[in-house]
Amino acid sequence: MEPYTRIKYKLCVSGAAETGHCGLDAFDKGKELGREIVRNGGMIITGATTGFPTWSAMGAKEEGGISIGFSPASTEEEHINAYRLPLEYLDLVVYTGFGYSGRNLILTRSSDAIFIGCGRIGTINEFTIAYEDQKPIGILRGSWETDEVIEEIIAKGYRTNDKVIFDDDPKRLVEKVIALVDSTTKSRNKVYRNTDEIVQSNVIL
Repeated sequence: MEPYTRIKYKLCVSGAAETGHCGLDAFDKGKELGREIVRNGGMIITGATTGFPTWSAMGAKEEGGISIGFSPASTEEEHINAYRLPLEYLDLVVYTGFGYSGRNLILTRSSDAIFIGCGRIGTINEFTIAYEDQKPIGILRGSWETDEVIEEIIAKGYRTNDKVIFDDDPKRLVEKVIALVDSTTKSRNKVYRNTDEIVQSNVIL
């Protein structure tokens, strides 16, 4: 019997479904990001979409990891035929039925940390949700402009999240973000509400 290895981290990869703007290094960096997530004891979570998230899921599966996708669709048929999204490199697909914006919220809330690759409005949406929720976030630099856009959003956003890390090396980035997750384990029990109450472990403090 193979020894049981506990998966410690649920790590989301967000990025462009259409990658024409991403640059020549996006494929390799996306796959390496997925590999490093598995090598560091994590499972990969994506929006069950094409492009950069698929490349990361591909890398994770090549490393023998587990890949979970959160779909905007209600069913597999809608996922494939209406949204035209893939099933490859996914061990499990959760059909949220909430469209892209609702899917993005569930996707980020279900993760211990978020990694951002090349992307546009959907990727930025997932970043801003995670940023507001004080999630650890890893921003992968590359031959794209997404990291620069995010830096400008942070500078002009009048919000603070001190758990955002930028790096151009997937290995270093994953290691740094996991260290942040380990140092902020209490936040993994936080219940997010649109009030000023602080709620942890279902108990109002």
